[in-house]
Amino acid sequence: MKSAIAMLVLTASAAQADFDSVEALGEALFFDVNLSANRTQSCASCHDPDHAFVDIRETDAGRAFSLGDDGASLGDRNAPTVMYAMLTPPFQINDMGFYMGGQFWDGSAHDLAAQAGGPPLNPIEMGMPDKASVVARLHENDDYIAALEAYFGADVFDDTDAAYGAMTASIAAYESTDLFAPFDSKYDRALRGEYTMTAQEALGQEMFFSKDATNCSMCHMIKQFPTDEGEVFTAYEYHNIGVPTNVPGRRANGVLVGKIDFGLLGNAQVNDVIEMGKFRTPTLRNVAVTGPYMHNG
Repeated sequence: MKSAIAMLVLTASAAQADFDSVEALGEALFFDVNLSANRTQSCASCHDPDHAFVDIRETDAGRAFSLGDDGASLGDRNAPTVMYAMLTPPFQINDMGFYMGGQFWDGSAHDLAAQAGGPPLNPIEMGMPDKASVVARLHENDDYIAALEAYFGADVFDDTDAAYGAMTASIAAYESTDLFAPFDSKYDRALRGEYTMTAQEALGQEMFFSKDATNCSMCHMIKQFPTDEGEVFTAYEYHNIGVPTNVPGRRANGVLVGKIDFGLLGNAQVNDVIEMGKFRTPTLRNVAVTGPYMHNG
């Protein structure tokens, strides 16, 4: 009879034959429609890798809100790009006393793994009733079982929360690969001396970082200097800039037009009314191809 250690080694080998890393497992999970109630929707449905990981599907609300797994439900906030999301700091209060970081428009998911756990259980997204139902779907796939046990422990399926957490951690690992943060724009190449900006592009850069002309960089810059590489073009803070309710979108999704989206105040960790209507500043990375914009689409 094989020892427990030997069995674990064999399991790990079998898992690695199909998923040679946690990231590879996460990739499979990211594209798996079987993790939704009607087996029609995956993470990639709302975060299309061919379109900078945003949702380009046309619905009755245009592209403002995403269509759910049931083929009828529409969300009430625009699905942001997942690109560069791995660089978002956990939800916190910064040195200036302001909220920053976290995933989702209101920071209600502390980090990337928490964000990955949201859509499967959202009734108007992937529509699974509970974590146990999602874990049951994982159990349908022998390769998932082998890989999750190999990477997260042989007893990972003994506890539903642990198994669900292993799934979300795997997806987060995939979303933390270089694919999601390539830093390969013309701007990045110019900083590396690999590209010379046109006169118009150079003027745009000067205006963007000018404190006198536009002040764009106050909210869309986190590096100390414009010449620092790896700029994500967001300070990850929360602001209320007066973006109005998307009335046509609300009519399409059935949400009461007069109902207020509380933004940051809707985050269970926030209780100061002054935070109402604030949303996290989005990255301007890939902004040319990730419209429509703002939380209301």
